Amino acid sequence: MRRFLTLSLGLLPLVACAPAPTQPQPTRPPPVATPADPGFRAAFSREGVAWVASGRACVARAPSYRVSCPKLPPAVDVGWNGGDAWAAIPGLGAVITLDRAAQTVAVGRVVALSGTRAYREDGTAVNYAGVAVRGVIGAPSAAITGGGGQDYVLLGGKLIRVTDGAVLESGAGVYLRATPSGARSADVPGVMADFGSYRLANGTLERLDAAGGVVGRAAHGPGGVGLVGSDVVTVSPLGQIRVFGMDLRERS
Repeated sequence: MRRFLTLSLGLLPLVACAPAPTQPQPTRPPPVATPADPGFRAAFSREGVAWVASGRACVARAPSYRVSCPKLPPAVDVGWNGGDAWAAIPGLGAVITLDRAAQTVAVGRVVALSGTRAYREDGTAVNYAGVAVRGVIGAPSAAITGGGGQDYVLLGGKLIRVTDGAVLESGAGVYLRATPSGARSADVPGVMADFGSYRLANGTLERLDAAGGVVGRAAHGPGGVGLVGSDVVTVSPLGQIRVFGMDLRERS
């Protein structure tokens, strides 16, 4: 027994020096959207940013980004048209401007706004003058006016071009992004620019190169991201606005 203990103790230094098993290196998770207010939507233009969160619609114009949230019944979406920020108010069956000259256009119960159209619950559409225009069949979950000036919607998990009803994507993501020639869907909020593309994912605002590689990051919570002139602008469901240069340096 004593000899066995002596041999066992003699092996301890060898065991202590043995290399530890190699641990797998953690990999960066795929891009995911951080859960936010499910009723949050944002729209961007060269004039500024408009958003709706929990039914409250607001607008902030560049360059001051002073926030204005007029007292209105609950809104479901916002959009920019003719230099004005509009909110869709289903309870009133109207779209209403959020600042500048007060305008109200009767359009029915709207569920989504683009830069040119207001889409009703049945998919029929009108422009911001209240004139009937081409729509879709069914209620879109989101709409956008793409880089080519045409409208695109998300409907039943598909990306549809409104002008001819063509299905461009099946199993589409829940967000829309304008592209130079149209639009595409994505699983996280993002925007494409001449100087790169940007997305909000994994608790960061990320800049991507042409190949889709991440070339810059800034810590950021959930929200929306878009272009206001040459600035990358973000807004959170709580109304926090942040302005970045194309290199993700935040402007004071």
